[in-house]
Formats: sequence, C-alpha cells, structure tokens
Amino acid sequence: MQERRQVQRIRTLKSGHVVIDTKMPALECIVRNLSARGALLLVPSLAVPDRFELVLDSSRARHDCRVAWRAMDRVGIEFVSAGTAAGADPSR
Repeated sequence: MQERRQVQRIRTLKSGHVVIDTKMPALECIVRNLSARGALLLVPSLAVPDRFELVLDSSRARHDCRVAWRAMDRVGIEFVSAGTAAGADPSR
C-alpha cells in the first residue's frame, strides 16, 4: 500500500494528556496520525479548548497546539511553533 499524503505521519496509537491549565487536571486522550505539523486526538468529550498544550506519555514531549477541527469524539490539532503569532496561519 502506498501512502498518498504529502506529510509523513505515524499511524501508531499513543497516549497523551491535554493540559488546559496548571490548576485543572489534564484530559486523557489517544493520539493518532501524528506528524510534524499536527495530529488527530481521540478524546472522551469536546471540552478541549481552542489553544492548549499536549503532553505525549511515551516521550514526555510538550507541544503547543491549536484546534483545526472538531467532530464527535475526534479533534484535529495543529502544532504551533514558538515563532508563530497567536492569530497567524502556521502553514505560511
């Protein structure tokens, strides 16, 4: 089977946590289709804010993220680089 996507991604499932605020407990999630630009999160509810920090359990890596789309129990996210302004489009 040949991959038709332009962005290389990892199809394995990883566990992670959505960190909203340091005072609130983190939401558990499953990370799918992880790439350098973003990922798909499987979350129990759509209570994920527009901006948050994602912590991957396997590597303890932290990523600043923003929500690209939402549907049922799935949230598409984009990683925000440190040099990107809050309202800027990271794809430019």
